[in-house]
Amino acid sequence: MIKPINRNQSTLSKKADQATKADRQTVTDLLDTLKAHQADCVGMAANMIGINKRIIVVQMGPLAIPMINPVITKKIDPFTTKEGCLSLLGERSTTRYKKIEVTYLDQKFAPHKQQFSEWIAQIIQHEVDHCEGILI
Repeated sequence: MIKPINRNQSTLSKKADQATKADRQTVTDLLDTLKAHQADCVGMAANMIGINKRIIVVQMGPLAIPMINPVITKKIDPFTTKEGCLSLLGERSTTRYKKIEVTYLDQKFAPHKQQFSEWIAQIIQHEVDHCEGILI
């Protein structure tokens, strides 16, 4: 189900709780909401739809990939960039890394450990920041 975008900075700045199998509907809602905003959004975190769980979805080419309880375990080659956010007005400067390694659970709660680079890595970092309560 498509959910409204949360713009409340107070709730967006809270660290997310670990997701469980009981949160499967949130994954579906995030995927639906991302698709509805595909013209101006490439990733979403659950707190962006008002659910304080550690779940993100990332647009990777034609596919939107859910990541449950993602943790960035490696960061390589920092750079400074500006980013916008569907939940916040304007752009802000931030530090990102060109290559990252992430552990996460997929939609079936199977564990993964994967490396990402460039644009996809940047999207994941932005959404994981949401999970940490960091506003960008």
